[in-house]
Amino acid sequence: MAQITVTLDADLAIEVMLLSGTKNPQDAVELIVRDFLARGRRTEARTGDAADAQRADSPKPIAQEG
Repeated sequence: MAQITVTLDADLAIEVMLLSGTKNPQDAVELIVRDFLARGRRTEARTGDAADAQRADSPKPIAQEG
């Protein structure tokens, strides 16, 4: 897997470490990013995608009178 280097402000790195409960800032950022991506996938699975929105907004059939 390819790796990149990201420079963060020290305060931001410490905050991420506290949120993730790790002692290594690199591991902390990786955990936060992985959680963010997993949360996005779970939300997408629940709500669907743009094509699902069009299907939900289709006009309702008009009741026949008479």
